[in-house]
Amino acid sequence: MTQVKTPMNRRSFLKVSALAGGGMMLSFSWLAGCKPTPEEVSNLSKEWFELNSYIKIGDNGVVTLMAPNPEFGSNVKTSLPMMLAEELDIDWKNVIVEQADFYPERFDRQFTGGSLAMQMAWKPLRTAGATARHMLVQAAAKAWQVPAGEITTKDGMLYHEASGKEAGYGEIASQAAGLPVPEEVPLKKVGDFKIIGNSKKNVEGLNIVTGKPLFTLDHKQEGMLIAMIAHPPAFGQKVKAVDDSAARSMPGIKDVFIIKTLEEGYVRNGFDTTSFTELVVVVGNTTWEVMNAKKALKVEWEKISDSTVTVAGWGGNQQTVTIPAGLESTQGHLAKMAEMAKKPGKELRKDGDPEGAFKKAAKVIERTYTAPFLAHNCMEPVNCFAHVTAEKAEIIGPIQAPESIMQTLTARLDMPKEKIHIKLARMGGGFGQRAYGHHLVEAAVISQKLKAPVKLVYSREDDMTYGIYRPTYTATYKAALDENNNMIAYQVKAGGIPESPLGFAQNRFPAGAVDNYLAEEWALNSNITIGAFRAPRSNFLGGVEQSFLDEVAELAGKDPIEFRLELLERAKRKPVGKQNDYDPDRYAGVLKLVKDKSDWKRGKSDVHRGVSAYFCHNTYVAEVVELLMKENKPVVEKVYAAVDCGVVVNPDAATNMAEGGIVDGIGNALFGEMTFQDGVPQKSNFETYRMIRHSEAPKSIEVHFVKSEADPTGLGEPLFPPIFGALANALYRATGQRKYNQPFLQDKQPLV
Repeated sequence: MTQVKTPMNRRSFLKVSALAGGGMMLSFSWLAGCKPTPEEVSNLSKEWFELNSYIKIGDNGVVTLMAPNPEFGSNVKTSLPMMLAEELDIDWKNVIVEQADFYPERFDRQFTGGSLAMQMAWKPLRTAGATARHMLVQAAAKAWQVPAGEITTKDGMLYHEASGKEAGYGEIASQAAGLPVPEEVPLKKVGDFKIIGNSKKNVEGLNIVTGKPLFTLDHKQEGMLIAMIAHPPAFGQKVKAVDDSAARSMPGIKDVFIIKTLEEGYVRNGFDTTSFTELVVVVGNTTWEVMNAKKALKVEWEKISDSTVTVAGWGGNQQTVTIPAGLESTQGHLAKMAEMAKKPGKELRKDGDPEGAFKKAAKVIERTYTAPFLAHNCMEPVNCFAHVTAEKAEIIGPIQAPESIMQTLTARLDMPKEKIHIKLARMGGGFGQRAYGHHLVEAAVISQKLKAPVKLVYSREDDMTYGIYRPTYTATYKAALDENNNMIAYQVKAGGIPESPLGFAQNRFPAGAVDNYLAEEWALNSNITIGAFRAPRSNFLGGVEQSFLDEVAELAGKDPIEFRLELLERAKRKPVGKQNDYDPDRYAGVLKLVKDKSDWKRGKSDVHRGVSAYFCHNTYVAEVVELLMKENKPVVEKVYAAVDCGVVVNPDAATNMAEGGIVDGIGNALFGEMTFQDGVPQKSNFETYRMIRHSEAPKSIEVHFVKSEADPTGLGEPLFPPIFGALANALYRATGQRKYNQPFLQDKQPLV
C-alpha cells in the first residue's frame, strides 16, 4: 500500500462544511422497483456534506463525485470519478457524477488534452478518495470509541467486526466533515482494485441517447440573442469597410457592428491563437434570421501588412512571432517546403558521425514525405453563450483549456477573474481545436457591448474556414546499411508551415538504436493560423517514420516486425545517447503482442498487411492493418492494435477511444486535406472536405492491452499516428506503390 502526502494538492482539500440541498439522482439500487419523480429524487438527501472539493456525501449515503475535467467524448466524466470511487470504497451504483465548473481554486488542472487527463489525475483523485475514506473511518472510530485500525469499509459502509457495529457513510458524513485533513493517507495496491479495471458505462449515456440538453447549443435563456460573425474570406486580409444597410432592415435583426477580440499590445498565451482579431457581427432574435442577414452584408476587405505579436510560452518565456503579409497558396507552400528541405536545418541531435557512415555505406535509401493542412471538423461547430454585466460574466462553452482563456477574458473584459464564471459544457468533439477559446472571447465581447445574454453560433463554413488547422509538413528520411544489412546511420530533416513537426521527437525511436544519427528541423512563417490537432506533430511523424522504416526493412531483406525488434534490442542492450525518451522493453512488448494477436506470419493471398509502432503521449502502440482491393479501392477489413498505457482504468471506454483514434486516422490518411488559393480555404463544408464514411471504417478492430501496474497514461491520441504508417505499408503490399504524400487517395466523388 502506497502512502501519499495529502498537502501535495492542499487547495483541493478545502475546509469542510455541511451543504444544504441535494442533486440529481440517476439511479438508486434500493429503488429498483420504484419510479420516483425528479422532485422526490432531489429531496431524498436532506443534507450533503463536503469531504473535499471532489466528494460530497448525502445523509442518505448517496455520493456525488465531481468530474473536474471538460468532457468531449473521451469519457473522462466517467473514468476520472472511478478513481475517486475506488479509493473511497463506495458502491458505484450509489454514485452521482456531476461536471464541475471551472474553479481552479478547488480543482487541479481542469484541462482535457495531450492525453494527460488520466495520468495527471491518477494520484490527486485517488488521494482525494482515500482522504475522504480516512476521515469517515476516523469519525466512526471516535463515535464508536474504538481504534480506527479496526474499522473496515466496503461499498459505502463502515464496519467494526469486534463490536458488531456498522454504519453507512451517510450516517457518519456530518461528523467526518468536521475533522481535519490528514497529513498523509495510504492508497490501494493495484491488485486490490474493485472499480478501476472494471468497465463502467458512460454516466451521460442515457442523456445522450435520449437527446437531453448537454451542449451549449442547447442552452436557452430569457432575452437571449443570437450572434454570428463574418470573417475575412482569405488569410492575409482584414475588414476595410462594411455596408450593413440591407442586413439591418431584415426581420429580427437587432444590430450589426465590428468587434476587436484582442487589444493592441496584448501578450498572448499559447492558446490565444486567434485567426482574425476584427470581425463583423450580426445579432438578432433567431439563428435563421441572423444567418440570412449575414448573407446580405457587403464587406470590403483589404490586405494586411506584416506584423508581430508577443506570445508567452510555457514557463512564461516570451517570444515574438511574425505574421507575414501576403495571400498564400498550397502550390506555393509545397515549393517553399521543397526549397527549404534542400538547405541545412537546425541541428537538434547528433550521435556519432552520420556523414562518414553514409559515405562508406553499402546501401543508402532516402525518401521525402508531405502532409497537408487539416481542419478539425468537430461534429459540433464553434459556439458559446455569454452574459456579461458590470458585476459579472457568465460563460458557457465548449472549451478544453479554460484556465488559458481566463487570462484573455480578464484582460479583454477588464474584469477580475473572480467575477468571471465559466461553465464547462459537454463538447461535441475536441481534437485540440477546443483548446483555443477565441469563441469565448468573441461571445463575451459581443454580450458586453450589447448588455444582453448572447449565444454565438458558427456555421459549418465559418468553422471550417476560420483556421487553427493542423500545419502542413514535410520530412526527408535517410538510412544507411552495411554489407550485412545492419542499419548504421539514420537521418531525419523535417519542417513545416508554420512549425516543424520534429519538436522533441528527435529523442524517440530509432534514436538510441543506431550509432550514427542526425535530426534537423526548420519552419516558415505564415498568416494561416494553426493549433493542436490530435497527437500534435506525431500525427505526421508517426506515420511517415514508420512507412520509411518499412522500406528500410525491405531494403535489408528483413521482416518489418523483426527489423524493428532488432533495433529495439540494440537500444536496450547498448543504447546510444542518454536522452532517449522510450523504454525499449515496453516498445518491443507491443510489437510482440500485435505480432501474436494478428498471427503475423500467416498468409492470405487476397489480404494485404502493414505494421506500424509508435510511442507518443507516454503510451506505446503497435498496429497491423489488413486490407483488400475492391474495384481498385482499398477496403480495410481488420485492424489489430496492441497498447501499453499502464493501468487501464475503464476497459470499455479505453477500447472505444482506441477504436475512435484508428477510424479517425484512417479517414485523415485517405482523404483529409485543406488547400488554399490566394489565402482562401478551398473547402468549406463536407461536400468538398472528404471525411471517412461508415462503410469505409474497418469491418473489425481488435484492441489488446498489455497487463501492467504502471501508472496510467493516455489513449485519446497515441492510437492515431501509427495507423497512417500501418495503412501506407498495407497499401504498398496491395498496389506495389509506396505512399509519400497525404492524403493517400484523391477521391473527388460527391457525398451520397
